[in-house]
Amino acid sequence: ERRTRQREKIRQIRDAVPGVAIRTTVIVGFPGETESDFQELCDFLEENRLERVGVFTFSRQEGTRAYELADDVPDDVKRERQERVMELQRLITADRYEALVGQMHRAIVDRAGTPDERAQARLEIQADDIDGVTWLDGAEELTPGTIVQVRADSVVDDYDFTATVQAVVTRSVSETPRLHRRSLPLATTVGSFGR
Repeated sequence: ERRTRQREKIRQIRDAVPGVAIRTTVIVGFPGETESDFQELCDFLEENRLERVGVFTFSRQEGTRAYELADDVPDDVKRERQERVMELQRLITADRYEALVGQMHRAIVDRAGTPDERAQARLEIQADDIDGVTWLDGAEELTPGTIVQVRADSVVDDYDFTATVQAVVTRSVSETPRLHRRSLPLATTVGSFGR
C-alpha cells in the first residue's frame, strides 16, 4: 500500500540522515475528498511528524488532469480542512523545534548584526524564505556566509529560534584572504547526459 511505502521511505531517510528536516506540501478539498480521506491525511501527518507542511486548497488549474474533475468540495469545507491541517502541523513543528532547544547545531549567517539588532542566520533544518530564521547572540563581527556552531536557546513565535554562537566553523568567502581561496577547476571537455 502507498501509505506503508511512504512511511518506510521516511524512516529510511531519517535513518540515513540523522537530523534531516522533511517537508512537503498537501492539497485539501481535492475532488471527491471525503471526511474519511481527510482524516487519513491528518493521521499520516500525526504519525510521521514531518518538520514542515505547506497546505493549499484545491482549485482547478487549466492544463492539469484534475481540471476536468467536478470541484465538488465546498469552499468553506476546503478552508476548514486547511485550517485544521495547519493547526495540526503547527503543533507538530512546535514539538519538533522545542526538542532542538539546548542542542548544538550548525547555522549559516544570512545578515550581520548591528548594535540594535541580532545577526540573522538559519539552522541546517531551516530552508531560506520558508522556515523562519535564527537570531544569534555573540555574532556581532560575523559576515553573511559564515558557518557557525550554535546552541539553540529558545523557539520564538513557533518558527524562529534564538541561539548563541559557540564557535566559527567556516568564515565567509569575503573574509577569507585571497591567497587561501581555492579556485574551482575548469572543465576541459564538454558532454551531455541522456544520449
